[in-house]
Amino acid sequence: MKYLIKYFIDFAVLVLLYAFVFFRRWRTQGRDRLLVNTLMYAYLSLVLYFTMMPVVVSIPFMLDHPYTPMNLAPFIDVSLRRGDFFRQVCLNVIMTTPFGFLFPLTRDKRANFGVTVFFCFLMSLGIELLQPFFDRSSDVTDLITNVTGGALGYGLYVIFRPVTFWVLDRLKTR
Repeated sequence: MKYLIKYFIDFAVLVLLYAFVFFRRWRTQGRDRLLVNTLMYAYLSLVLYFTMMPVVVSIPFMLDHPYTPMNLAPFIDVSLRRGDFFRQVCLNVIMTTPFGFLFPLTRDKRANFGVTVFFCFLMSLGIELLQPFFDRSSDVTDLITNVTGGALGYGLYVIFRPVTFWVLDRLKTR
């Protein structure tokens, strides 16, 4: 129970941040923008949950343990057959696929493949650099597979762009 309270605090902060900052700003931009931005916010909240939470209660203790640098040998777990490497690789690709799809939608048609992959790289790099502060491991393989997932998500965005914009246009007219 005590462990769940730590997560509850983080989610409460995320809900309050959404309600009092982002929702107020996004609802004035129309229902289509509200939907896209809310989906991206929910997605990023889940990424935070799986990669770094609990955050708020961990902040006072971030420096109480040694910083373990990032493993810089790509796919070392795969080559040494350590752990469930196939599952880890697949989950990292799956985790950032929604970013590649949603990011161009949040940019009002101004995000091409390069921009999307670059921002996916920045998000993943930020996560990998911060994880050791929250007593988690950091690996360059995660960075590579996360960027691959973002690129795959952008491919899905390109494929489903006509349908996606049709749905978003319908939200504008209502």
